[in-house]
Amino acid sequence: MDADAKLRLRGRWNEVRGRVKEAWGSLTDDDLDRAEGRWDQLVGVIQRRTGETVEDIERRLAELLR
Repeated sequence: MDADAKLRLRGRWNEVRGRVKEAWGSLTDDDLDRAEGRWDQLVGVIQRRTGETVEDIERRLAELLR
C-alpha cells in the first residue's frame, strides 16, 4: 500500500478506528489497541481474525480512509 495511506491511517487513527471496527466486527478493542494506527499491525490483526487476503484488507482500508 502507498505510504500516503499509511500516514493517513496513523494521523486519523481515532476517527478511523470506529470505521475499522464497523467494517470488521470480529475485531476487539484489544486488537485495535495493539495496532495503534500502524498499518502493518492492523492488517495482520485483521488477517488473523478473518482469514482475508492482505490485498483485500488493504483495499478496504484504503476505501475507509477516503
